Amino acid sequence: MAVKAATRVSIFDRVGGQPVKTQVCTYWLAGRCNRNPCRFMHRESPPPQSCETQLAPPKNVCGMQSRKMTWRSPNYNNPGTATLSSDKGGMHSSINGQSSRQNILANTANENVHMDQEMTITSLGTHGDIQAQPEVLTAVRTEPENCSSQKAKPKQCKYWVTGNCIHGDKCKDLHSWCSGSGFTLLKKLEGHTKAITGISLPSGSDKLYSCSKDKSIRAWDCHTGQCAGSIITDGEAGCLISEGSWLFVGLQTALKAWNLQHHAEFGFGLLAGLVCSIVLDDGKLFAGMEDGSILVWKLNLETLTVEATEMLKGHHGAVTSLVVGSNNRLYSGSRDCTIRVWDRQNLQCLHTLYRHTRDVMAVICWDNYLLSASLDNTLKGFIALCGIHDAEAKPILLCSCNDNTVRLYDLPSFTERGRLFSKREVEVIEIGTDGLFFTGDATGEISVWKLHGVPCQETAL
Repeated sequence: MAVKAATRVSIFDRVGGQPVKTQVCTYWLAGRCNRNPCRFMHRESPPPQSCETQLAPPKNVCGMQSRKMTWRSPNYNNPGTATLSSDKGGMHSSINGQSSRQNILANTANENVHMDQEMTITSLGTHGDIQAQPEVLTAVRTEPENCSSQKAKPKQCKYWVTGNCIHGDKCKDLHSWCSGSGFTLLKKLEGHTKAITGISLPSGSDKLYSCSKDKSIRAWDCHTGQCAGSIITDGEAGCLISEGSWLFVGLQTALKAWNLQHHAEFGFGLLAGLVCSIVLDDGKLFAGMEDGSILVWKLNLETLTVEATEMLKGHHGAVTSLVVGSNNRLYSGSRDCTIRVWDRQNLQCLHTLYRHTRDVMAVICWDNYLLSASLDNTLKGFIALCGIHDAEAKPILLCSCNDNTVRLYDLPSFTERGRLFSKREVEVIEIGTDGLFFTGDATGEISVWKLHGVPCQETAL
């Protein structure tokens, strides 16, 4: 099939107006022709000679068009549902269920492809508000199978990870924890024994904090990279965030806060189940629970007063991610495969997005868009999302995939900048200061990374 696809290219590359080849290649009929291009025809009947055939755009060796993946801006005046797919073979799109001719061509040329990863991008409108029928764009990357000209993706040597590679510098796979340029691995922090569930570098602090499923919270010295202390909790820690000098940790049946300067501590009462996600905004703290509810408190950090105000119901699975967007909107992603949009003031649900078919693992806001990651596909899915800016203030999207990699994409083009490798799936990505960012994987290991060109002040790690 690879030979057939390759020789078909020569037909489309032929200059229009020349005579059509009529003699069939006998070697092609026997399945042994190795010429590309071949001066004989690789089909049993001559193709029709028409203007459409002569003016057909040239295709690459894989029988597909462009490899560039582009995120096109939505048309706010015509809300609907659009799917943008880059299969390394042309962008194809469908709006309101109607496929364009470009979509048909792409689908025809890519019958043997498998899903690599999928992300849903929802337009928030010009004022950050989702309309009654929000426009949803699904960015899909797929890979053609058995394409000899396809550039091989970087692959980490699994034997090097365990220290057993016998090929040394001659190994065809990477002996590195990353591929690409523009970033560097500074340090690996080891101490947790189970999956990392939260990482935070409080503003102005010389300590990095992490929590894990091993029922511990650890503080790491930013200058030495050594563990500066740990706390054993009563149950599994589900998430961790910081706000000013305060550290908030979601636990099994509890939510606690510590003041890192004055060593004050207070709790939010006995809760039902694990706290999976937390977000704090304008005096309100939202906690996504394992049972699908979202608990809301009014919080005054100066007087240390807490008032439970509301329980938002609607989700039927754990609330894995919470993010506050513009126009007083709160977005929640859940394992029930939905995303809900809430009014942050009156705490009413405005919309429910049903685009995903598997667990929604992360939601973040970028510009006028809501980006969501899900385990939608059977081979690779997204686990975590995070955004950062490089030295030129260009946005970069960090996506953790369930193939033990973190992909770095430039926005809005979605051009891949590089990959980070880990021993297991990276479940947490967190941004620090001065170009620092952190990844925590399912083994309990934390990696400290730094973008090139961003000056680092006092934080060493």
